[in-house]
Amino acid sequence: MRILVVGSGGREHALCWAIAASPLCDTLYCAPGNAGIAEVAECVPIGQEDLPALVAFAQRERIDFVVIGPEGPLVAGLADLLAQAGIKVFGPSAAAARLEGSKGFTKDLCRKYGIPTGAYERFTDVEAATDYIRRQGNVWKDQPIVVKADGLAAGKGVIIATSEAEAIAAARDMLSGNRFGAAGSSVVVEEFLAGEEASFFALVDGTHALPLVAAQDHKRVGDGDTGPNTGGMGAYSPAPCMTSELDQRVMEDIIRPTVRAMAAEGAPFRGVLFAGLMLTPAGPKLIEYNCRFGDPECQVLMMRLKSDLLPALIASADGALAHFDLRWHAETALTVVMAAKGYPDAPQKGSEIRGLAAAAEVEGVTIFHAGTTREGERILASGGRVLNVTAMAPTVEEARRRAYAAIDRIDWPEGFCRRDIAWRALAARG
Repeated sequence: MRILVVGSGGREHALCWAIAASPLCDTLYCAPGNAGIAEVAECVPIGQEDLPALVAFAQRERIDFVVIGPEGPLVAGLADLLAQAGIKVFGPSAAAARLEGSKGFTKDLCRKYGIPTGAYERFTDVEAATDYIRRQGNVWKDQPIVVKADGLAAGKGVIIATSEAEAIAAARDMLSGNRFGAAGSSVVVEEFLAGEEASFFALVDGTHALPLVAAQDHKRVGDGDTGPNTGGMGAYSPAPCMTSELDQRVMEDIIRPTVRAMAAEGAPFRGVLFAGLMLTPAGPKLIEYNCRFGDPECQVLMMRLKSDLLPALIASADGALAHFDLRWHAETALTVVMAAKGYPDAPQKGSEIRGLAAAAEVEGVTIFHAGTTREGERILASGGRVLNVTAMAPTVEEARRRAYAAIDRIDWPEGFCRRDIAWRALAARG
């Protein structure tokens, strides 16, 4: 098969790495790709937002199957355009991608179909939002108030306000367009859910859902979960908090009802459904949905996957998951994100990264590139999150030791990382 992967981050490097290993894959392209992806695929200089050019390339190169990595092209309708051109695609339609493209849409769907989530309301008017926050202050006393931009904001459109005044200021800032532009033209104000957070994934073919393994992400930029939210600073799988009983409950109470609801709404979901969960004392509740693999969770999932990824993605696109299964390594996979100083606000770009070959020699380590470019023999940082140093080992302790041993071999003074990835898993082990 001739395959095209769309995207340029660590998630797409992990997907290309897994797809390139499939005996079904003859030729692999990635648009636009990065310096690491170029080692396993031919990179094509087409931006992921240039939908007409992507479709034209797929037609010209007789691409058999397109795998769309990021949420932006999905929400913009790339899967629809490819399908109209007769090209098989992994990823939901624009109508189904509203599960990520509009947090308000997802919350309304949960309310309509009885899917467990936090209490909320959505607003386009500052005064109405302010009034609701003040009224809910008495209901949610001593708890933070969560204010979210309705649209796509690269994982950063969430403010966990510790006071009414902070929540009101956040809503005002978003609705004014100052902070997230059009993504903040509507906001969701919701109840803060207390508990442990987990990332749950399922492949969906419009009717059936096949659960994958769960993972845990680290959203805050600093050790001890401090500082602003990011796209994710590290992840690991398996997540000790997700027992087999909880997996079944999530499928029965959240994933399968969502698949049925989307079909009933005339927008059947095909692709990967990524549920951000809070494990509350009352049971698992949905925080939000993403309509693509998580980043950096995808990196640890691909490391743990024993089966060939490509047939699973094709089965999702073909509506053939009913009798499909996947096998997984029992070992722990852990990834640490190395980011450019200044991330998430104003990352420094253009610095050189040395020592990658030495780092990759650490046992069990694979380095996925997230924001890099090649200039001759030099690898340069070109994004906020730049590298995903990923390790596999029999235990979470050993996986973490290997990942940080590799990081210590990387010569990149302009980069930084969290040093406490998997602290919850280690705490759970006592």
